[in-house]
Amino acid sequence: MTIQALTVALSKGRIMDQTLALLRQAGLPVPDDLESSRKLILQSAGGEISFILAKPVDVPTYVEYGVADIGIVGKDVLAEADRDLYELLDLGIGRCKVSVAGLPEPPSSFAMPRVASKYPKIATDYFRQKGQQVEVIFLNGSVELAPLIGLAERIVDVVETGRTLQENGLVVHEDIMDVSTRLVANRMSFRLKSTAIDEFVARLRRVLAGEGVQ
Repeated sequence: MTIQALTVALSKGRIMDQTLALLRQAGLPVPDDLESSRKLILQSAGGEISFILAKPVDVPTYVEYGVADIGIVGKDVLAEADRDLYELLDLGIGRCKVSVAGLPEPPSSFAMPRVASKYPKIATDYFRQKGQQVEVIFLNGSVELAPLIGLAERIVDVVETGRTLQENGLVVHEDIMDVSTRLVANRMSFRLKSTAIDEFVARLRRVLAGEGVQ
């Protein structure tokens, strides 16, 4: 193992289990107690890698500012954060879409259409590109509530199976982007720790190609 002194920011939440399984398949030294520990920073047994466990929205910030050399996070978070990072690899896990959804026949009761989203940048950019002027309302909770209580006509949110939408009488109107989990790097770290980062990437790339660990 030639990987040394890397700090990796991992996204807690829905992609964590798949991320750790992929890292272990690649033969990377993931701490055995990472899933059960309440620590936010854990080191591999040999000290080669430090892992920061973070909310997904914070991962791009940690990587851009260099407190983490590399990070693993969804493309939706990257697009919304718009940080200055190198995107190194599509890990192919956590696949979903960012979509426009709402009631099957949304009412047009607002002078300017309202769109609720936890992705205000993505939503604003999308409707601007379509030449549509909308009012984007930031929500960080159950965005699906917005059309049901009359706060907004439409929502922009991540759709994985569509079950939550269906159970609340909502439908997808348009897909904005495909989402999967990405490996990103700090620009300075990519130059100063190129050997270590290259090996990290190569190990993951071999697993994704079905070649296993060599």
